[in-house]
Amino acid sequence: MARLGPGDVAPDFELPRDGGGSISLSSLRGKPVVLFFYPKDDTKACTEEAISFSGLADEFAAAGVALIGLSPDSVKQHDRFAKKHNLTVTLAADEEKNVVNAYGVWVEKSLYGRKYMGVERTTFLINPDGTINQVWEKVRVAGHASEVLTAVKAL
Repeated sequence: MARLGPGDVAPDFELPRDGGGSISLSSLRGKPVVLFFYPKDDTKACTEEAISFSGLADEFAAAGVALIGLSPDSVKQHDRFAKKHNLTVTLAADEEKNVVNAYGVWVEKSLYGRKYMGVERTTFLINPDGTINQVWEKVRVAGHASEVLTAVKAL
C-alpha cells in the first residue's frame, strides 16, 4: 500500500483495545487524533515512546486530542504492557495487520542483513474531519512526543 500523506483521508478502523472494548477512528470524528504506530510492546524504544506519550497525555487531552498507540500485538500483551509501565494512552491491537497495511507502515525492514516484515515507527496527526494533517516517518523516540504536542497546539 502506498504511503499516506497530508491531505489524504485517514483509513477508518475499529480494533480491540487494552482494558477491553474497542476503539474506532470514526467514533473520534470532530476532534484531532494522534495515531502512533510502533513495532512491539515492551521493547526498549517502543516502551520509551509509549511512556513519553503517556507522560504528556494530560496535555494532549487538554488540547482536545485523542491519543492512540497501535501495534500488531494482542490485547493481552497490551494489557500487560500498560500495567507494567503505568501507560495511560489507548493501545489498539491490530493482530490481523489490516490497519498497519492500510496506513502503509507494514514494510520490509533489515537488521544485520536479515530482511523481515515489520511496523515502521510512524505517527499520524489526523484532523477533526478525518484527513491527515502531518506524518512523522521513521520516528526517533527522543523528543518525539513533545514535537507532536507542539504540532497539535499549532492546529
